[in-house]
Amino acid sequence: MLEVSNIDVFYGKIQALWGVSLRVDQEEIVALIGANGAGKTTLLNTIGGSLRPASGNVMFLGKKIAGLALPAIVESGIAHIPEGGKPFPDMSVRENLEMGAYPYRAWTRKEETLKQVYHIFPRLRERERQLARTLSGGEKQMLAMGRGLMSKPRLCLFDEPSYGLAPIILLELFRVIKSLREQGLTVFLIEQNVRHSLEIADRAYVMENGRITSEGKSKELLQNDHIKKAYLGL
Repeated sequence: MLEVSNIDVFYGKIQALWGVSLRVDQEEIVALIGANGAGKTTLLNTIGGSLRPASGNVMFLGKKIAGLALPAIVESGIAHIPEGGKPFPDMSVRENLEMGAYPYRAWTRKEETLKQVYHIFPRLRERERQLARTLSGGEKQMLAMGRGLMSKPRLCLFDEPSYGLAPIILLELFRVIKSLREQGLTVFLIEQNVRHSLEIADRAYVMENGRITSEGKSKELLQNDHIKKAYLGL
């Protein structure tokens, strides 16, 4: 479904990604793990269209998307759920969700999708008329996930969904992410909580200093000595 081929990405003259290649197959959950500053968010922003690679290619469903404008990438079926949620603070929960349905194919089915989102996140239904800025951190993350689902995506890009959340909310969000595959969606997950991400992912890549240094099945990486020492504290 998604294929990233040998991309280099720069911020001005500073290179952030070096020859990064990876793939995400349909209805997979694939995790990308690494330390802060490793380049994970840069990669996600490049796939999602916020950044353009200096070289290399990004393909989605067999079509080149590297260099496309953000709206075109959303229209193609990719939803980017950012760290911290980043809602429109002075809009209500419902208005935020409706903003996620701006692709035409999603707008025509927004009421149906809204019911599905409220079923996944009952708390959003309860907060429907509240301004987004009044929500807790966990509720803002739920709102971001719901807003992404409103676009009727085929691939969801998650950037640190558990950042700053209480453990009980964290577990609920991971349960929801895992359930998306059962609904036919594909997930590419960046997450600091390495254990939880590897436990729900099929495969994973490790990024260090802007490069992919290893990859494999998640169960195997959980037993890898380097992963245990560097990321699991074992």
